[in-house]
Amino acid sequence: MKVLIVGSGGREHAIAWKVAQSEKVDKIYCAPGNAGCAEYAECVPIGAMEFDKLVAFAKENEIDLTVIGMDDPLVGGVVDAFEQAGLRVFGPRKNAAILEGSKAFSKDLMKKYNIPTATYENFDDADAALAYLETARFPIVLKADGLALGKGVLICNTLEEAKDGVRSIMLDKQFGTAGNRMVIEEFMTGREVSVLSFVDGNTIKTMTSAQDHKRAKDGDQGLNTGGMGTFSPSPFYTDEVDEFCKKYIYQPTVDAMKAEGREFKGIIFFGLMLTPNGPRVLEYNARFGDPETQVVLPRMKSDIVDVFEACIDGTLDQVELEFEDNAAVCVVLASDGYPLKYEKGFPIEGLEEFQKHEGYYCFHAGTKFDGETIVTNGGRVLGVTAKGKDLKEARANAYAATEWVSFANKYKRNDIGKAIDES
Repeated sequence: MKVLIVGSGGREHAIAWKVAQSEKVDKIYCAPGNAGCAEYAECVPIGAMEFDKLVAFAKENEIDLTVIGMDDPLVGGVVDAFEQAGLRVFGPRKNAAILEGSKAFSKDLMKKYNIPTATYENFDDADAALAYLETARFPIVLKADGLALGKGVLICNTLEEAKDGVRSIMLDKQFGTAGNRMVIEEFMTGREVSVLSFVDGNTIKTMTSAQDHKRAKDGDQGLNTGGMGTFSPSPFYTDEVDEFCKKYIYQPTVDAMKAEGREFKGIIFFGLMLTPNGPRVLEYNARFGDPETQVVLPRMKSDIVDVFEACIDGTLDQVELEFEDNAAVCVVLASDGYPLKYEKGFPIEGLEEFQKHEGYYCFHAGTKFDGETIVTNGGRVLGVTAKGKDLKEARANAYAATEWVSFANKYKRNDIGKAIDES
C-alpha cells in the first residue's frame, strides 16, 4: 500500500520510520517532510495547510492511507476534506480536533463530564480577566485558548505578572488569534506525565507513558519551547495511576466526545499532572506529541499501520498493542537562541554514525537539503534518541550519541531525565 504522512517535524520522521517497518507498505510520501523523512519517503513540496493540493496529490497517486501528524491541519479540518473526497485518513475530524483546538472547549467538556482537572474560568474580555485576577490565588496559570505551538501557557507568581500576561495574550496578541479567548486556571503541583492513546470512536488503547521537558534551559529555566527532550516510561506512572486514569479520565473523555456528537478517531494525547489529590488533566492534544513520539514509537512492537486502520474502521478492540520492556530518552539538539532568534543553514555532520548502532536514532525536526548537504532549518534541529534496559542506561546512551553530531550553533539541555536517573 501507499502511505502519505503530512508534516515536517521530528514527529513525522518518527512516524515515517515506524510506518516503513510495516510489511503492508510499499511506498511512503511525506508532505512536506524534511531531510530525515527523505530516508524512508519521497518528500513532496506541499504544505500541511494546503488541503486541496494534498487531496489532489492523494487522488493522483492512489494513496491508500494518509496520516496527519500536525495540529494545525487537524484543527483546520483536513480530515474532513480527505473524507469528503472518499480517501482513507487517520486523524480526528474538525469537530473532534477542537479537543486540542480550544482549551476553553476542553475545560468545559471536563467540567460537564466530571473528568478531573484544575478549577478554571474562561474569558473573552481582557477587562473581565484582569478583574478576576484581583481575587485569585497565586501562582496561577494563563492559557491562550487556541493553538500556540506549545508555547501559549504562562505561569504567573504575582498579580502584576498575571496582569501583564493577560495584556500580552489578549491585547498584544503575543500568540495571535489563539489569544482571542483565554483560560485562567489554578496552578497544580506534582509530576507531569504524558500518555498517548489510540482511539477508534469507542475503544481507547494507551501507549507507554512519557515525560517532556518544555523549558529551554537546564533546571527547567528559561522560556517554554515545543519540547527540549523526553523520556519513556515515567517511573511515576504506576499501575495504580493507570487504573485511576482508565476509569476516570481516558474512557470518560472518549465517551464524552461521542455524547457531544464529536466522535473522536485518531490520537488523544493526555497531559497529566499527578497531584497530591490524584491525577488531573493538564491538557489534551489531538495528535502524536513531539518529541514524545520519538521515545514512544521506538518502544512499540505492534505494526502501526494495523493500528491506524483499526482506528479508522472502529475495530481497535481487536488489535493487540505491545511495547518493549525497556526505556528510551530523546535529547533535542537545537539552534542556540531558540525559541526566540536563531540562525539556520549550517551543515550537519556525523549523521551516518547512527546507521552503525542498534537502538540509536536521530529524528530530524528542522533540517533540509542544500544540494547534497543536510543543513539546519529550524529551532529544534534533531531529536537524538537511544534505548536502554532502564532510564539511566537510555539517558547515558542518548547523551553519548549527541556527541556524534555537530553543527554550528548546536545547543542542548544537559539534564533531560536527570532527576529520574538519580532517583
